[in-house]
Amino acid sequence: MSANRKGDRRERELVNALDEAGFAVMRAPASGSATDRELPDVLAGNGEMFYAIEAKSSAGDPIYLSGEEVEALVYFARNFGAKPRIGVRFDREDWYFFHPGDLYTTDAGSYRVKKETALAEGTDFAEFVGESKRTTLDDL
Repeated sequence: MSANRKGDRRERELVNALDEAGFAVMRAPASGSATDRELPDVLAGNGEMFYAIEAKSSAGDPIYLSGEEVEALVYFARNFGAKPRIGVRFDREDWYFFHPGDLYTTDAGSYRVKKETALAEGTDFAEFVGESKRTTLDDL
């Protein structure tokens, strides 16, 4: 299966999960190529939370985003009134979400998410949609 088809399938999976969680959600068709404007992959809102999401998936290798991708997401989200989020999904794992400012920045100015970082530090789907809240030792 081509990387694009797999990415499209993962985006549709995210859209369906957000829909089931009670969000009004839409996927920007061919967000990277349909327009000269950079659009997020997914827009989702439930009346309380509004997200502009750049969705990325990987078999297990680190996920990289260009500085331009992240800047475009933040710019769109700010103008739209949504929270910018990077959604990552590694094979055999769930979706994890990051604010762009929480991502590791490489020396070349791109952004990187490793699988172990996603599992340890990312916001899981239940917390992302407001179904649960993470409790850390600092909270206790």
